[in-house]
Amino acid sequence: MQLFYNANISEKDAFFNFDKDESKHIVKVLRKKVGDQLQITNGKGSLFTAELTSVEIKNCTVSIISSELQPQRNYTLHLAVAPTKMNDRYEWFLEKATEIGITEITPIICDHSERKVVKTERFERIIQSAMKQSLQCYKPNLNTPTTFSEFLSQETTGQKFIAHCEETDKKTLKSQLQSNTNCIILIGPEGDFSPYEIELAINQNYMPVTLGETRLRTETAAIAACHSVAFFHH
Repeated sequence: MQLFYNANISEKDAFFNFDKDESKHIVKVLRKKVGDQLQITNGKGSLFTAELTSVEIKNCTVSIISSELQPQRNYTLHLAVAPTKMNDRYEWFLEKATEIGITEITPIICDHSERKVVKTERFERIIQSAMKQSLQCYKPNLNTPTTFSEFLSQETTGQKFIAHCEETDKKTLKSQLQSNTNCIILIGPEGDFSPYEIELAINQNYMPVTLGETRLRTETAAIAACHSVAFFHH
């Protein structure tokens, strides 16, 4: 199955036109022909079955045969993760977290963050590609980067955790997860959260947790947290 993504397609559409890049991919790479069927999602849960009616290298057109709303998970997972010094490590996290299953991602700028400026255009493309590759119809939401304190000031629901490396009393994440409950997990930068940030989060009812006995890189910790939540709910 080859899954295409376009945020603009809706249940009201009878026909849909692919842009130049997608059309070229359909014609040159996939070598599709008139009459072939394609699967398209809008990233909001809808899966469309469509038939190619026009195959041109700059403009492929399909007629919509049917649409079906795919079931959602019975929980949401929001990871707020500090940007890594090397962008490719954060991109790896975004790709794998999307494949495993995540609802929302927020890059957070922390006291010890080495990268203070984050450009999300490429991040968004990586998420879209991973969503299509893993045949999912719900695209994770990538939020605008924000500071740690600004993130804590936002209204949230569900369980709230902060994973840090300080030698304090912490529970294991897997021992604290609750079924069918939304979850937010904070993951710090390479230099970890500052003691002030940890205290601030605890005062906002974030529970300190550990992800294992070894010290993990930021992107590894984020994937470990993502997998723990996904595994718990399966």
